Amino acid sequence: MRLEGKIAFVTGGRGGIGRAVVARFLREGAVVYAADLSEAGSLDRHDADGSRFLRLDVSDEAECIAAMAQVRAESGHLDILVNAAGIEIEKTIEETSLDEWNRSFAVNVTGTFLTSKHALPLLRAAAAEGPSASIVNFGSYDGFIADPGLASYCATKGAVHALTRAMACDHGPEGIRVNAICPGYIDTPMLQSFFTGEGSGAGGKSIGDLQQAVRDVHPLRSYGTPEDIANLVTWLASDEARYASGQLWVLDGGLSAQVQQMKV
Repeated sequence: MRLEGKIAFVTGGRGGIGRAVVARFLREGAVVYAADLSEAGSLDRHDADGSRFLRLDVSDEAECIAAMAQVRAESGHLDILVNAAGIEIEKTIEETSLDEWNRSFAVNVTGTFLTSKHALPLLRAAAAEGPSASIVNFGSYDGFIADPGLASYCATKGAVHALTRAMACDHGPEGIRVNAICPGYIDTPMLQSFFTGEGSGAGGKSIGDLQQAVRDVHPLRSYGTPEDIANLVTWLASDEARYASGQLWVLDGGLSAQVQQMKV
């Protein structure tokens, strides 16, 4: 098992991608803290999976400090931090209120900053035992190019990309690797919300037609699953990736490799 004996902390751990990461980490032998706003997260029900649930608002510094204090008390160190918590607002800047803009940055960017900042002492303790500790942030292909009607989301993901590189430079000498995964279209509750939202540009099409149009625009003719993302997160978290740091790993079925993309 790739992560046997390691301690992992996953924000957004009850959401679509976060839940898949938690499940994969558990199968790989890790002790996993699943942090989210509620134990059910964005899904309708919660099945006990062996993880340790922590209620956490990543934008609240006091809660981040308390969460890491609990990890320290129970486990003593932290090998892996996955910053998967995130929100998406489907609006142009003209339609976006200041409160919505600030909330997007509070969760997607400040949340990544706060959990990483207060996890660093625990990650250093793990790295001192070798070979390294790992932080995996969540950017997006929307941090490189843009879908229409996602202005604040695109801005936050660009910020996470820059923050990831800075963290990798600052903390690499301490044995802490920092990478970001940049997904494209992934079959999560967030994606299904996009299909029904104003920002999707459905224009009277059925949801099924819109979903197929999204599949067809990909060179692989499909969008991804949370398990596809969990596969890459697991590798980046493992010792096999000991030389991987400071990189933005795009996982989008070839979508951003094209010269021109269909607007959906």
